Amino acid sequence: MQKTTAYPFALAADQYAWFVLAAVYLASIAAPFNQFKVPPILPTLLDRFGVSLSQGGLLMSTVALTGLILALPAGWVVQRLGSRVSGLIALACLAGGAILGALSPTFGVLAFSRILEGVGIGLMGVIAPATIAQWFPPQRQGAAMGIWATWVPVGSVLMYNLAPHFSQAYGWQFVWWGGAAFTLLTALLYGWIVRQPPQSENSPGQNTQPLSFRQALAKRDIWLLGAAFACFNLVLVSIGTYYPTFLHEVRGYPLPQASFLSSIATLVILFSAPAAGWLSDRLNSRRLLIAVPFLAIAVLCLLPFKVVGWGIIVLMGVQGLLVGAIPTATFAAAPEVMEKPQWAGLGLAVVLFGQSIGQLIGPLAFGELVLRYDWFVAGLCLIPVSLLGFLSAWKVHIR
Repeated sequence: MQKTTAYPFALAADQYAWFVLAAVYLASIAAPFNQFKVPPILPTLLDRFGVSLSQGGLLMSTVALTGLILALPAGWVVQRLGSRVSGLIALACLAGGAILGALSPTFGVLAFSRILEGVGIGLMGVIAPATIAQWFPPQRQGAAMGIWATWVPVGSVLMYNLAPHFSQAYGWQFVWWGGAAFTLLTALLYGWIVRQPPQSENSPGQNTQPLSFRQALAKRDIWLLGAAFACFNLVLVSIGTYYPTFLHEVRGYPLPQASFLSSIATLVILFSAPAAGWLSDRLNSRRLLIAVPFLAIAVLCLLPFKVVGWGIIVLMGVQGLLVGAIPTATFAAAPEVMEKPQWAGLGLAVVLFGQSIGQLIGPLAFGELVLRYDWFVAGLCLIPVSLLGFLSAWKVHIR
């Protein structure tokens, strides 16, 4: 466990919690910033390495596979090493993978570098919400998680809009070098700010008691929550990975414009996710904000590969309003489902386990469906997945 360390600022714990949130938030952004550098320049990578569309999907699915393998061990790592050390390990893996990717001479090396990045992404996905849950009491966690839940939208929208321009101007490797530099900067801030909260330091018994992993992971509701989040990620990552390519190759948009249109949903999430966190605290209900949006997402799956012109902008805006609620309420619900504070990391690990399953299956299956059938049929196949997500979320016993 971490030793007690003085905080960089002389503040009360409830005030210092916001500095921790800021450092965790920036470090978290480094994960999607690196993870989503592939979709906006996927056509460039396919041409450069001479691979097919479904093979290109491996660059996203390898990250998810690594996260899948590491999700449950990540909960143990956070419990044993603490937020600060485990977070720095995650950021080091993320930066190292980005550097290796920038130097990749072959597609195989590039795919391997994504595995190393996946280690950092998988760890950070567990470490960040577990740290927030430590620093913020349950009645304030919805708002804090709502702010943090914009980590994926912020990181991905930055990369979606920066990567095509930098790739065209300086080459695709420059995108990887930029990801590495940003990650190293956030690691410096993270190491300076993040500490254990006072209650953890002053109550060693809570953290030194041996955990019953079997008892913690036997909770039915946390697995239902993880299943719902798997469905959510399968749908959203499938569309997000290939939509810039669809707009570029089928609708004829230049790649930078195609990436911008695809990022509109994530721009809207920057507002809908914090609003959903605030609303979940006020309504005292996480389940409604997790389950109900799945029904609307099922309807939206009819449209992405049919709408044109302004319809694309409207669709992306509506999608952003809906999908911001699910991650926010899910990450806030996981520690509550687990009940005991020392089990929060394991609960969040199960949620990230589900996320990795969705992100692993989605790009591979969707790319294959497009090749076998067409874009519209592939989109229709996401409807039953959305309905399964609704059923899983609705069965979770959570306020």
